[in-house]
Order: sequence, then C-alpha cells, then structure tokens
Amino acid sequence: MSPVEKRSVTIRGHRTSYSLEKPFFDDLVAIAAARKLTLAALVAEIDEARPRDANLSSALRLYVLDWAKRGKKPV
Repeated sequence: MSPVEKRSVTIRGHRTSYSLEKPFFDDLVAIAAARKLTLAALVAEIDEARPRDANLSSALRLYVLDWAKRGKKPV
C-alpha cells in the first residue's frame, strides 16, 4: 500500500489540506484532466458536495471510487 501524503489546496480563499495515498491522488489528477478542471477546482467541487460531518480526504477517496464504479476511466 502506498504511504499517505498530505497536500494543501486553497478552496474559496481558505487554505486546507487533505491526505491521500498516491494511487488515489493520481486518479484524482486524471479525473480532473478528463473533466477539463484544475485539481483545485475538482477538490472544491467535492468539498462543496460532501456532508459536513465527512472529512475532505474521505470524500475525495469516495469520489474516486464512485468514478471507477460508474465505469469512467481517467485519462
């Protein structure tokens, strides 16, 4: 299993961080490219949609998993 890496992003002017394993991060980057979004824009979209009691890292992992389950392939 890939070690978890902490990354920072600015969402709506607020600096925050999330921790993801490299495979999840790589797929998130690929999904952003496939959707023609910046990574920050995709993370902001996922952050906006997540339940407030869910942490951002978990929401990002679940988004990647859902993308894969729907049969979408990152670029």
